[in-house]
Amino acid sequence: MSEGRIGFAVVFRWLIGLAVIALLLVLLSGEVPALDPVIILMDRIGFEAGRYRVSLLSGSRLIVIGIALYVGVRLTHRLLRRYIRRTGALDATQRLLAEKILGIVLVVVAFFMGVDLLGIDLTALAVFSGALGLAVGFGLQKTFGNLIAGIILLMDRSIKPGDVIVVGESFGWVNKIGIRAVSVVTRDGKEHLIPNENLMTQEVENWSYSDRNVRVHVPVRVAYACDQHLAQALMLEATREAPRVLDEPQANVWMSAFGENGIEYEILVWISDPESGVDNVKSDVLNRLWRLFLDNGIEVPLPQRHVMMRPPAG
Repeated sequence: MSEGRIGFAVVFRWLIGLAVIALLLVLLSGEVPALDPVIILMDRIGFEAGRYRVSLLSGSRLIVIGIALYVGVRLTHRLLRRYIRRTGALDATQRLLAEKILGIVLVVVAFFMGVDLLGIDLTALAVFSGALGLAVGFGLQKTFGNLIAGIILLMDRSIKPGDVIVVGESFGWVNKIGIRAVSVVTRDGKEHLIPNENLMTQEVENWSYSDRNVRVHVPVRVAYACDQHLAQALMLEATREAPRVLDEPQANVWMSAFGENGIEYEILVWISDPESGVDNVKSDVLNRLWRLFLDNGIEVPLPQRHVMMRPPAG
């Protein structure tokens, strides 16, 4: 079954659910004369709570309206999300931001629709506004902070799904930017959930922010007695044989130091897919270089120590 047919089947099931819920609302509204005795009986079963009466009828209406709004929000969000994802005018980050904002707007609209359908007087909730403000200020401070931070990250596009980032000890590619946290998948398959606020306040290395090309340093040591020009040529040949190393920018070889046991070099290569790993590129280049060194008589020096024995005095 194609993706379009699967999507249509899901939407059709949601529409059937909405139709059933709408039918229940009509039956509970008292518009069907045949059900008047049942409606009256359900209204009698209840109790008084201050100025309000809680009955089986009002509870049933609350449940049905809540389910109807939930289904309506999910269906509307699904349809609009499919439309947004098919829009070619927006990139991946803009589509994700539009989906997040759309979800928040739909929830807010559903809340006020529910209040209106249930006939709740919002002024009656004014008594609880102070307690609600304290709860938001203390208990939900981090939640709202992470929500706003996630929206800001999507708006300024500093971090996008697919980016390769380093945050503290976490290195990997961004899998998803959620309401509370960013999912970063490492090369080990571990998924780190980093709060959005941390990405706003901590230093973050984004290896693919403006350019996906990343330079990799491969250290090499060669014995002093070897032909250094030949060794450097073999290093460049090893980089040309590695499939993930880019031809442009070109690889380079730097002599970095005269070490204690040999001359130290750095092979500098460029890759464009850091999400596929960095250490495996180093391993590939070094394996190819080891074979070339063996075929051409280039030695990799071992640590050496000279011990001088002096005869005892007198």
